[in-house]
Amino acid sequence: MDHVVLRGLKARGHHGVYPQEREEGQTFVVDLVLGLDTAPAAIGDDLTKTVDYGVVAEEVVDVVQGEPVKLVETLAQRIADQCLTHAVVQEVEVTVHKPEAPIIVPFDDVTLTIHRRRP
Repeated sequence: MDHVVLRGLKARGHHGVYPQEREEGQTFVVDLVLGLDTAPAAIGDDLTKTVDYGVVAEEVVDVVQGEPVKLVETLAQRIADQCLTHAVVQEVEVTVHKPEAPIIVPFDDVTLTIHRRRP
């Protein structure tokens, strides 16, 4: 399995359990590892036989900016589901960073990573 990796996709979303998070919003950062076979695209030098990571990036930003959810677990699942709509993508690892999480002690980041694959 080959991997196409996108790191540091940033978008503002209104996700969170607390009303302030949902009202004010915050920046989320997403990392993706898309698992697919890139050999057919490489042999034919053909974009239609691989995943267009520019399109995937736009779709992920749309998910983050879209309908609010309470949990980063739900957000990560929605992102994974969107990535798996691309027929060539067989598996995906999604990491959602929430660097502005409402934590009262000093911290650098909160992340959740999930792995999903096509059934």
